[in-house]
Amino acid sequence: MNLSKTSAWTESDVRSFLASSTIPMRIATNTASYPTLCSVWYLFDEQQGDLLCVSHEKSQLVSDLMANQKCSFEIAPNDPPYYGVRGKAVVTLSKDKALETLTTLMPRYLGGTESRLAKWLIGRSDEEYVLRLKPVQVTSWDYRERMS
Repeated sequence: MNLSKTSAWTESDVRSFLASSTIPMRIATNTASYPTLCSVWYLFDEQQGDLLCVSHEKSQLVSDLMANQKCSFEIAPNDPPYYGVRGKAVVTLSKDKALETLTTLMPRYLGGTESRLAKWLIGRSDEEYVLRLKPVQVTSWDYRERMS
């Protein structure tokens, strides 16, 4: 992991946060016009150091990433005190393992795979892309102590 020298956390702290957090990841993409910002459920691949998420083949996010595989990302709560991880990444898109990735994400964010939403997502999994974000730069910030 290419961790910024100004990061508030160590690489171990960042990895632990990414593995345990269920805060949706925000992904920012850029095309020729305006940037796109999208919140998605994610998983942290601890072995590869990559972030995985799923998005529909007709989504603006997939369209943007097909045109430009570079993005920025952030995982941080909305409410104070402020802390989190952000970075820049190169994304690969694949239809392989979309169902497997979805069914791994669902317990983390929905509590299981039996809800109406879960069943609907599973039913269209062949229309989903797995997005693998390979971070090229990562940093963290943590204002909890000074905001307490």
